[in-house]
Amino acid sequence: MKKAKLRAIRKQKGYSQQQVADIIPTEVSNYSRKENGYIKITKNEWEKIALFFNVPVEEIYEADYTSHPSNEISGENMHTYISQLEKENIALLEKIEILKNIINH
Repeated sequence: MKKAKLRAIRKQKGYSQQQVADIIPTEVSNYSRKENGYIKITKNEWEKIALFFNVPVEEIYEADYTSHPSNEISGENMHTYISQLEKENIALLEKIEILKNIINH
């Protein structure tokens, strides 16, 4: 379930997904999936985000309904999600190689 309230307040306050991802902390692609409802936002993350936005958690919180069949990832959304994960994996592998090179020099 997309987090419309969270997205609206983030945009209203002029923050990017990257800035919010840094607060949680997580990769921006992972935060995007959270904001789009593909991944749950933990209670701790809701609290960090609310503190960052300087609003009560209740003002941005929207429940996850992942157990309801109509909200499960399927079809085209699944392919998009898998594609995003594959891109993130490639980027992470590249970062690992860079870090290995730094450590070995």
